[in-house]
Amino acid sequence: MLSYTWHTFSPQWAAAAGIDEELRSELAKEPRTKVTYEIEPVGDTLARLTIRHEGFEPDGTLIGMCGQAWPMLASSLKTLLETGAPLPEPEPERMPGAPRT
Repeated sequence: MLSYTWHTFSPQWAAAAGIDEELRSELAKEPRTKVTYEIEPVGDTLARLTIRHEGFEPDGTLIGMCGQAWPMLASSLKTLLETGAPLPEPEPERMPGAPRT
């Protein structure tokens, strides 16, 4: 099991992620969340990965963003383990507050 508290939404993180200051400031007001990964054996040759991300503000901005990101990450990890290559990166959708390109 690996568990950690999600990072602080710093200006440096926002710049790297393409998030504008308005959205970053909104995210910074929300409580820090905790991510836990648990790997457990299933039979002799399989393993189950459980990912829990807890502590969200109900109806907050972060839960909406993570609700889109985690399924894509899990699908890509599954594909990587099965084929040796991750899923191709999807065309980035503009998140609310992200700069237009």
